[in-house]
Amino acid sequence: MKVSTRGRYALRLMLDIALECGRGPVSLRDVAQRQDISDKYLEQIVTPLGRAGLVRSVRGAGGGYLLTKAPEEYTVGEILRCLEGSLAPVSCAEDPCCCGRAGQCVTVEVWEQILAAVSSVVDHITLADLVKRYYEKGGLPHGR
Repeated sequence: MKVSTRGRYALRLMLDIALECGRGPVSLRDVAQRQDISDKYLEQIVTPLGRAGLVRSVRGAGGGYLLTKAPEEYTVGEILRCLEGSLAPVSCAEDPCCCGRAGQCVTVEVWEQILAAVSSVVDHITLADLVKRYYEKGGLPHGR
């Protein structure tokens, strides 16, 4: 499994918004500057996050994006799946019915174990964990 740039940037965007939690909407322009990502690319990334209900937009002066729930309630897996789709290394790891050989195939067990291991990691790390780790690594508050 390889996470695309879209998935990586989505996680950085969500972390950036979480770091501003409680201080009002976060503009994509500010995130783009802090994260060194094109604001046009961030617009493409925030759309599916909004459709999935992970962020909401606030229009007007001082507008931007807010999380729809507390950082503790988001997992890395939820965010990655929103942009990447399935995290399975092969389709039969999630849906054995898609392969006529699944019943007698022993390699499907390898793919299922890889999916379980990846899911175990990404589904147990929250945005709140990443915020905490950001500050432990010496990250500074964004300030406005």
